[in-house]
Amino acid sequence: MVSDTERTTADLIVECLENEGVTHVFGIPGEENIRLVDALSRSSIEYVLARHEQGASFMAEVYGRLTGKAGVCSATLGPGAINLLLGVADATTNSTPVLALSAQVGMQRSYKESHQSVDLVSMFAPVTKWSALVATPGAVPEMVRKAFKLAQTERPGAVYLAVPEDVEEAAAAADAAPLRVNVPRSDDPSAAQIERAAEILRSARNPILLAGHGAARSDSSAAVRRFAEALGMPVATTFHGKGVMPDDHRLALGAVGFMRHDYVNFGFDHADVIVAVGYELQEFDPVRINPRGDTKIIHVHRFPAEVDAHYDVAVGLHADIGRCLDALAAEVGPAQPNSSGQERIRALLADELDRGRADDSFPLTPARIVADTRSALARDDIALVDTGALKMWMARLFPTYEPNTCLISNGLSTMGWTVPGAIAAKIARPSAKVLVATGDGSFLMNSQEIETALRVGTPMVILVWVDDAYGLISWKMDLEIGHNVDTAFGNPDFVAYAESFGAKGYRIASAGELLPVLQEALAAETVSVVACPVDYSANSALISALGELDESWS
Repeated sequence: MVSDTERTTADLIVECLENEGVTHVFGIPGEENIRLVDALSRSSIEYVLARHEQGASFMAEVYGRLTGKAGVCSATLGPGAINLLLGVADATTNSTPVLALSAQVGMQRSYKESHQSVDLVSMFAPVTKWSALVATPGAVPEMVRKAFKLAQTERPGAVYLAVPEDVEEAAAAADAAPLRVNVPRSDDPSAAQIERAAEILRSARNPILLAGHGAARSDSSAAVRRFAEALGMPVATTFHGKGVMPDDHRLALGAVGFMRHDYVNFGFDHADVIVAVGYELQEFDPVRINPRGDTKIIHVHRFPAEVDAHYDVAVGLHADIGRCLDALAAEVGPAQPNSSGQERIRALLADELDRGRADDSFPLTPARIVADTRSALARDDIALVDTGALKMWMARLFPTYEPNTCLISNGLSTMGWTVPGAIAAKIARPSAKVLVATGDGSFLMNSQEIETALRVGTPMVILVWVDDAYGLISWKMDLEIGHNVDTAFGNPDFVAYAESFGAKGYRIASAGELLPVLQEALAAETVSVVACPVDYSANSALISALGELDESWS
């Protein structure tokens, strides 16, 4: 314990973090925040030392996404704080609660040109819900409470606090104490709005439900299923909403958001009403599901929708999502007939995955990798899917049965977040197996966190899709300009690279090796890196097949 005469602002900050239920802080210390790190070492909070501040910010983001409580990352001033910026922006665009703390130059030199002095508050402001400087020790309890309240309240996002070095080391007032944590209560829906929405649904012939990130983070899966079953309504999800409706449910259509007109889009082509549950426009452009802008939209969320010509809301229900859906189902009454083609859509998805599962070609096809990944994991295990061509294949084809078990960044679509993120996933859900699906380009952006994972004891499997290029950019170039340039690169020996950290390394040399290797690696209580060559020629074949299907669909 620290006596009142020795108690610093750093100690008070840690007391406030404990009061908010913080269990882990992810970061790298610097000269200017050593007292904060020392105070953490004497607290109930575990400090997870990362190898890059960017990795720490991604750890905080994934922890926040899986727990609903703000993940906390910490860095020193200047370059350390700037390195937190990407994960902080990713958290805000992915509607995820995060508190970023960094040191700042002392107040006695903040007004002039000074070593490592950068206006961090202004830098973080555009990518946070709130960015502020803790200018005096007495402000700490109020500012920390405000930070958590803002970060965790819908729409959740990141907040940033800068703590000047001289403030951190200053004595805290003896009577300074954390403030009481209050949690906002969810509202009941408006009866008048429920009736307006019900009137639209009673006259609808082909309504469809779209479940987004808000449905996943609000634990609304059961309510979505009840609503869909009561009305016989097919359900599509966004990439962030995968698992809200189990993909083996008869009303599940799969995920929408692919860059071309995919199977699931056909369900929206025939829809006259879209019930958008927890959908946020940063997940994908609504023009993909409402190209003419004439489909009626019922927006169900805790907050109003962004304005968009292709997301012109007919009725907004802004309250607790589960209560909205239950009240709306009760008001609408018996199920209405629906002819959205859901059976054909489900059959097309299942057939593509089955063909992939049976494909023994080498390098492996994307569908084969997806199929074997799904076979290796239990229903409630967690897959973190990095950005790249593999994200499109995993989002389209990877069957998901529980929310937040297939994690995708589709707000900012950041590369390199999955390896550090997997550390936090294992901390947040220690009973789940954790698998990273990443391209070779993304993997090397934050692969240094393998050392962190081994040191803190968070087993994971890192499945690297190897094509020696930035595959998604190559794909986009091929589609838009007919060829690709400057996307290829060389790679290290991934097995030797993994082993140099003390991790296990596996090299896939035939299609039949992948599933047993994944099973072996998942059973091992360590970090494993599996290098799997992928043949992305299937990208072009997929686009051609979807184009032919678009022409023949009726």
